[in-house]
Amino acid sequence: MSALTVSPEDVKRVKALGFLNNKGTDNFSGRVLTVNGKITAEQHKCIAEAAELFGNGNITFTTRLSVEVQGIPYEKIDDFRNYVAKAGLQTGGTGAKVRPVVSCKGTTCQYGLLDSFAISEEIHKRFFEGYKDVALPHKYKIAVGGCPNNCLKPDLNDVGIIGQLVPAHDLEKCKGCKKCKIEQACPMHACKVVDKKITRDESICNHCGRCVGKCPFDVVDGKVRGFKIYVGGRWGKKISIGKPLNKVFTDLEEALNVIEKTILLFKDQGIKGERFEETINRIGFENVEKQLLSDDLLNRKEEIINKELLTK
Repeated sequence: MSALTVSPEDVKRVKALGFLNNKGTDNFSGRVLTVNGKITAEQHKCIAEAAELFGNGNITFTTRLSVEVQGIPYEKIDDFRNYVAKAGLQTGGTGAKVRPVVSCKGTTCQYGLLDSFAISEEIHKRFFEGYKDVALPHKYKIAVGGCPNNCLKPDLNDVGIIGQLVPAHDLEKCKGCKKCKIEQACPMHACKVVDKKITRDESICNHCGRCVGKCPFDVVDGKVRGFKIYVGGRWGKKISIGKPLNKVFTDLEEALNVIEKTILLFKDQGIKGERFEETINRIGFENVEKQLLSDDLLNRKEEIINKELLTK
């Protein structure tokens, strides 16, 4: 293993481009962005060719659904970037800014309640690309989950969005069946027959929609389909489960605007070096929720983007 001869300044410079030093060498792992963990066969082939041409032939996958090609010599970094660009791919995803979005396969999953691939691509375009030059107090991670099964752990991200299907009960249609199909279908045991009528404990129900359509008498209907948004989650040396906003958003544009407001709030009121969860704890969740449900942050967008970060 050869010793590292690349200067610390150049190591830092290429890290901003998505190239992480392979410790003790002049080689780097190039982080290729997949937008949301989904790439075409052509792009997959291009990454494999680039790994053989410019790296050591090894490809690894990150927990954030990016692809890393190992063993790229410092002097071949530009060649690598140009090669993958032919397939519409780019490198990056590091630094104190909006990080690449991650998504579950809710679009194709039997439990998916939203088009997670399409939504995450929109988030990538609007916030990862749109805010790529905006410095934040710390890294900022966004995740899209298709349903409350929580496979992707959206609530362990700075902001997470989860698909919702809120059931509505028409009790006049309920026959009080001894073996209630609604009760049997509910994985949370929130639905129970009490005094020959189906009931639902809202404090337990996670709006997964598994009960919708199960009753032969059409007692349950899924009238409200939308999005639950969690803020202030994190995973790593310190762990915090994000808190949900007290609203199911039924309009996608409104939900995306709320995500943008979380970024603006972090830029505006976060202190350099602290995570969003720490900002929320410092200024108070109720205060944060009030701001996210109003339009003041969006109205001040240009001012906030251009202001200096707060420091201790």
